[in-house]
Amino acid sequence: MKKSFVQLHIAVFLAGFTGPFGRLINLNEGLLVWYRLLITVFSMWILYYFLKKLKAISLKDALKLSLIGLLSALHWVTFYGSIKQSNVSVALVCFSSVGFFTAVFEPLLEKKRINRTELLLGLLTILGIYIIFHFDPKYKTGIILGITCSVLLTFSIILLRRFVQRINPETAITYQLSGAFFYLTLLMPLYLHYFPTDYLVPDTADWIWLLILGWFCSVLAFQLTGYSLKKLSAFTVNLTFNLEPVYGIIIAFILFGENKELGWSFFLGFLFIAASLIFHAILLSKQGKQLK
Repeated sequence: MKKSFVQLHIAVFLAGFTGPFGRLINLNEGLLVWYRLLITVFSMWILYYFLKKLKAISLKDALKLSLIGLLSALHWVTFYGSIKQSNVSVALVCFSSVGFFTAVFEPLLEKKRINRTELLLGLLTILGIYIIFHFDPKYKTGIILGITCSVLLTFSIILLRRFVQRINPETAITYQLSGAFFYLTLLMPLYLHYFPTDYLVPDTADWIWLLILGWFCSVLAFQLTGYSLKKLSAFTVNLTFNLEPVYGIIIAFILFGENKELGWSFFLGFLFIAASLIFHAILLSKQGKQLK
């Protein structure tokens, strides 16, 4: 059990570096995601093949998972776009709104009753984002992209859950991210037409950050989460992943000194978001105890 907790916290900590690496890499958001997917997908096919984790699935399932991958690709592009247009901290604050959108859209798609408590906690997060948006308009574009990123991620998670109930996670996510890479490759000429750049090939430093991002923050983080799920409850995993944006913001403060760039409105807004995360953690803990 202790080993599983350590694995889970390492996975969440590695995921916390996803945002900061987006700022360190000089590629624009579209190319950054394309190279990240190239490394991640190639590594997953090799790793899971030799570990015998890949299972045969129907063409219909493969196609559906690839379309979920398209949503995932757009989620990553808008996430890194949010970082480029604002900073890591603002992007991660917007990322926290996933809980609100999940509370709204999951009951609609799954035909379940809306959880009022989760909805209220999500609204608390939205209030925090509104405070930042209202009093610090220089982050307007970054916040819009960040919220768009959260909506796309919400639909990706809801739809992916339907598959991991009957397909092992390694197979599902490999086909999902393969689809993300395929569709983003098709869209890249159009993307570069509207967002042209002369910096198409990463330099040595960018390749290093991309490899770390692909291998450690993607493949390894997912693998460690999968191992931890064998021993820990889903409630514990969800509770721990609430720390991801917190880790990311702290890392951004340390590496880039972003705390000096942000005004009082950010910290007031983040206070509301942190309160939402704390209450959500308490809620998950109580639910977990009830199921024991």
